[in-house]
Amino acid sequence: MKVKLPYGKEEIELELPENADVLVSKAGQLKREKSQEELVQEALENPIGSARVSELAKGKKKIVVITSDHTRPVPSKVTLPIYLREIRKGNPDADITILIATGFHRPTTKEEMIDKFGADVVAKEHFVVHMSQKEEDMAYLGKLPSGGDLLINKLAAEADLVVSEGFIEPHFFAGFSGGRKSILPGIASQKTVFGNHCSKFIASDKSRTGNLNGNPIHKDMQFAAEKAKLAFILNVVINSKKEVIAAFAGDCVKAHEKGCEFVTDISSIKGTNADIAITTNGGYPLDQNIYQSVKSMTAAEACVKPDGIIIEVSKCNDLHGGEGFYNTFKNAKNAKEVEDTILKVKMEDTIADQWESQILARILCRHEVLYVADPSAKQILEDMHIEYVPTVEEALKIALERKGKDAKVAVIPDGVSVIVK
Repeated sequence: MKVKLPYGKEEIELELPENADVLVSKAGQLKREKSQEELVQEALENPIGSARVSELAKGKKKIVVITSDHTRPVPSKVTLPIYLREIRKGNPDADITILIATGFHRPTTKEEMIDKFGADVVAKEHFVVHMSQKEEDMAYLGKLPSGGDLLINKLAAEADLVVSEGFIEPHFFAGFSGGRKSILPGIASQKTVFGNHCSKFIASDKSRTGNLNGNPIHKDMQFAAEKAKLAFILNVVINSKKEVIAAFAGDCVKAHEKGCEFVTDISSIKGTNADIAITTNGGYPLDQNIYQSVKSMTAAEACVKPDGIIIEVSKCNDLHGGEGFYNTFKNAKNAKEVEDTILKVKMEDTIADQWESQILARILCRHEVLYVADPSAKQILEDMHIEYVPTVEEALKIALERKGKDAKVAVIPDGVSVIVK
């Protein structure tokens, strides 16, 4: 049996043992009867729980369109021009700012903007990259349900109309991406992000992939979107080729819920109890760094025995993805020290990238992890107490030697696209 694993902008072919399970969502099996553009336009013309965005734009002077950054595979070359056209249909003279929701990620570069949005759109439109560390750019909107301060980018807080675009996929602690996430963490201050991503919330058994019910992280995010007056969303669902297979537009809550229902249906897979689980972060752009790749490791975590081996296949050409994330592990003796330390941290004392560190430490404390990445990431992985292996073939060979030639193997070709039941 052979399987193709996304790796950067390419694919790696791997030969598997005969008894291996390949766990994939139904997204790749869906046949799209309409073009990507038609799906997006149809969603905008038939919004869920809201008037059309062209109607909402009438009479508004300052309009902010929040969009995703370089770490998210939102096909903005398809979605954004249609979205802007629909807004200007109702208000041709609107002053539109496109605010790139970086959350706590590094700033999006000009080259990445061109790659994501297209040179023409970047040249013609007014883009602003959100910087969560610049407190002078933030406006205070009150207290979150958790008790943390809600501070968001002034451009959105002072706009006459705030709308967003994004995509919906399973998310390893927010339940799902999309919708309210464009506000928190998207355009929130680092102080607000830190509070929302505190150790108590990350440790909650409700803060898991595919779950919104009782999820404390989601609750804060939804509240933030309401306070920010996020009036309209355009969220798409994509397949493994990063193509639009469904689109949902309208009210921030109602349209997002419909999209989440769709994603749950196509993404749910039955978990296994494997000895070895192989996963990827879906290739570029999500496998650019170790930080992002923790997401797919949680899918493998849900499919492997307590003492099982996880093989992560992520290119990581952008290396660790977060200085704080990297240093937390480098400066610790082992993953157990990281986990024990973080679990004692109070909400107000949350530090940079603590949430990602907490989840990675949880996995490393309970499983052997073999990490296949670009050679440039080898030293960083080893500094973080993770075993680097140059090829997936070698990683599987090592895992079978440690677990026995008859060990049960499960493969999740795209670990960020599934909800393990």
